[in-house]
Amino acid sequence: MIDFRSDTVTRPTAEMRQAMASAEVGDDVYGDDPTVNNLQAYAAERLGFESALFTATGTQANLLAIMSHCGRGDEYLCGQSAHNYRYEGGGAAVLGSVQPQPIENQPDGSINLDKAKAAIKADDFHFARTRLLSLENTIGGKVLSLDYQRQARAFCDDNGLLLHLDGARIFNAAVKSNCDVTEITRHYDSVSVCLSKGLGAPVGSLLLGSKAFIDRATRLRKMVGGGMRQAGILAAAGRIALEKGPLRLHQDHENAEYLSAGLARIPQLEINPASTQTNIVYARCRAGKVAQLRDYLEGQGILITAGEPIRFVTHLDVNQQDVDRLLDAILRFYQL
Repeated sequence: MIDFRSDTVTRPTAEMRQAMASAEVGDDVYGDDPTVNNLQAYAAERLGFESALFTATGTQANLLAIMSHCGRGDEYLCGQSAHNYRYEGGGAAVLGSVQPQPIENQPDGSINLDKAKAAIKADDFHFARTRLLSLENTIGGKVLSLDYQRQARAFCDDNGLLLHLDGARIFNAAVKSNCDVTEITRHYDSVSVCLSKGLGAPVGSLLLGSKAFIDRATRLRKMVGGGMRQAGILAAAGRIALEKGPLRLHQDHENAEYLSAGLARIPQLEINPASTQTNIVYARCRAGKVAQLRDYLEGQGILITAGEPIRFVTHLDVNQQDVDRLLDAILRFYQL
């Protein structure tokens, strides 16, 4: 099957499988796994932080970040479309008693900082205490500008807030922004990075921040069941993903641009190719046949996410020939 549902579906490379098979391991809960320690040290240096923590998932990394920055009865500001607000099971509220305060995202994915300012609660026992602003980059495939992120840092400094980045696809953002990833990370108190999306590892994310912050997050990781013992088997693939994955992300962006241009030539679909910035493409079905299109494509060996809009995601297991096959199949569907 050719899978355009998400970049989470990527499979480990032969190099990753070999590294996993031969990884030196220990008990990571004791801090004794050398391969995990190596990944964490490399990640901290690469992204410009004092310390890093290997986690099972991006959801877990974001949860640990929010709970490490905030206490019970605190709140964090985030986008209405933010993954850690909409798609992570309400974990911060359920497990951390931390209240989310969502603010609508602008068309470019940013949060209007004047609206964020208005959402900060007064120092009054009637209100939750506003502690944190959480941004996402990329968000829905859109890239936050470097200038906006500088403004967000200044905003947090001026208002006594901490700043977290859900950077699941931060390397996609860096490639699109034509900058080193540290030009993004330097603005944040903490950053989460997913290794198992476009970077291609089978499992795992990283949380980065100060040593004191990561010490708190490590305790919380144990509390929520995230101690993984001989996790070096997974970390070995994560190290390769972090080193080599970013070098090929431009290919995913190029394939997404190619897909956008092809979809724009299909009159039954509505799409603005200029809105495609990284590896995520959105299109709407004018005829309202999203479910039928999904089922037809599955019969042709192609998987998509059937929503309104339809989301297509390019990744290392998709090439230009696969995109052509998808476009041809969509054309055939509308000719039935």
